[in-house]
Amino acid sequence: MTALVIGADYLGAIEQKMRNMGVTEIAHITGRNPGEAKKMNIPKTADFVLVFTDYVNHNIARVVKSHAKARSVPLVYAKRSWCAVERQLTGLGLR
Repeated sequence: MTALVIGADYLGAIEQKMRNMGVTEIAHITGRNPGEAKKMNIPKTADFVLVFTDYVNHNIARVVKSHAKARSVPLVYAKRSWCAVERQLTGLGLR
């Protein structure tokens, strides 16, 4: 399973915990630079997009939402805490 993670400067332990739940590839975009919205592209292999709500600007969040909707890719929002991320990933069917 492949994920696109948007937000936060680094993922820290969340990356390894996501891998333990079955995510094999993780693409990461910090989402802090407003110019990233122009270059935003969801990888074709992405099974879902995870947006850290406390580390991304509003324009990036809006662009990601429209791209995910156009490609019919599940989009989940969470704070950058493992508890919040785990809850969202469990909702997607990951264990």
